[in-house]
Amino acid sequence: MLAHLVKHIYSVEIVEELAEGAAEVLQRLGYTNVTVRAGDGYAGWPQHAPFDGIIVTAAAGEIPPPLLQQLKPGGKLVIPVGKEHGSQELLLVEVDDAGEISRQSVLPVRFVPLTGEH
Repeated sequence: MLAHLVKHIYSVEIVEELAEGAAEVLQRLGYTNVTVRAGDGYAGWPQHAPFDGIIVTAAAGEIPPPLLQQLKPGGKLVIPVGKEHGSQELLLVEVDDAGEISRQSVLPVRFVPLTGEH
């Protein structure tokens, strides 16, 4: 869906087999504006930053600082935050043109946790 709405997507998947499979399916379906790599999503993808938006699909205990650093001024981060077996909330985090960060709780959620060495 996002591939039809934005110029380019950079996606990070920690499970190498899933990243490879996703890349193959996207290529087979003709999506040329999506790049997938295996890696730790907590660290984002600094080589292609800054980003207009970042969407995280696994819960972090806190907002990962590397992701905040990779947002453009005016950029938005959507991320589930909370404990693996506790309460989690979907946050909308925005960085304004002055670099100030605001966060808004959107709704309670339950996601699998981010994994990796963070």
